[in-house]
Amino acid sequence: MHRVLPLIAAVALCSLACERKSPPPSAPAPATATSEQKAPTEQGPIVIGMLGSLTGSEASFGTVVRDGVQFAVEQVNAAGGVKGRKVELRSYDTQGKLEESVAAAKRLLTQDRVVLILGDVTSSGSLAIADSVQAARVPMVTPSSTHPDVTKKGDFIFRTCFIDPFQGAAMARFARENLKLERVAVLHDVKNASSLGLSEAFTEAFKKLGGTVVAVESYSKGDSDYRAPLLAVKKAKPQALYLPGFYSEVGVIARQAREMGLTQPLLGGDGWESDRIFELAGGALEGSYYSSHYSEDNPAPELQRFIASFRERYGRSPEAASALGYDAAKVALAAIERAKSLSGPDIRDALASTKDHPGATGTLTLDADRNPVKPAVILTIREGKRRFAAAVTP
Repeated sequence: MHRVLPLIAAVALCSLACERKSPPPSAPAPATATSEQKAPTEQGPIVIGMLGSLTGSEASFGTVVRDGVQFAVEQVNAAGGVKGRKVELRSYDTQGKLEESVAAAKRLLTQDRVVLILGDVTSSGSLAIADSVQAARVPMVTPSSTHPDVTKKGDFIFRTCFIDPFQGAAMARFARENLKLERVAVLHDVKNASSLGLSEAFTEAFKKLGGTVVAVESYSKGDSDYRAPLLAVKKAKPQALYLPGFYSEVGVIARQAREMGLTQPLLGGDGWESDRIFELAGGALEGSYYSSHYSEDNPAPELQRFIASFRERYGRSPEAASALGYDAAKVALAAIERAKSLSGPDIRDALASTKDHPGATGTLTLDADRNPVKPAVILTIREGKRRFAAAVTP
């Protein structure tokens, strides 16, 4: 049972995108790397890998995750590194394509001899590479893949973000208890595992809470005209529309919805977390709500230290994805430091023992299923800015 804390009572927050309880559509066969895997070097820098969408339609998500990861590595190296050695980060661009995720993972495993992989940043990408990483017995920590099946791939697969069932149910409870909504519609992306997973979790929880889902419509990643499903939504006369997609489509959908006369609040998930969404939507998201991993309004000392140092390094405030990347890297590097050796099994065991890690997105403990126990937040968009609305605890 999740409990939504009203804004006035909320003191803690939390530390974002990803999929249905079956593999993503058209996922390529995973690369087989076991026989080619080389042992990490015993001297020189400790090499870790990172993969995510650094170009393409989802680039502003992957690049901000990468910035957080890189920032954490810089801080650790400035403090003396790990086990007395510098950490070297190898980052590869997946372009938001599953086949590129598979190729990047194989390169990290067979050529770069990494001791750990951070990524993929999306659930579909993580699901596509997890079997190969598990077979190679190299730990993988995804900062932002929220689909529940990701960590079920094996005991070397970890995450530092909350999972979709929690996120979707949290928004359903907020919609019923805080917004007092009785009738909602859902519009999800059939090519996005995160969108499908959130849709399923939200729908199930909203119905259990006594609400009615009056329409479930769909679109596909890359579409540009969403008027047909939006027309079906309009005819169903919901009080709000749950739109758990990525910012790249959500911004356009929001604008087209307003042009068609849909004035209801839009509700969403952590896939909205990109400043680019405001450019795409114009003012169409005003008064909307979405679930995320942190809020700059949280006075937690660890978060405020992160925000201040990140601003100094990059000249801008961090987005939630940067905080997630930062936390994933810090958790991973702390585990490598604690590990008995640089072998995959030893690092895996150290990761599994992570408890009460003071992260930018909240204090984090990894449970027996290698998922974090941590809070989430609901943000609202007012005057073109994100504002804290409520905190949600597991």
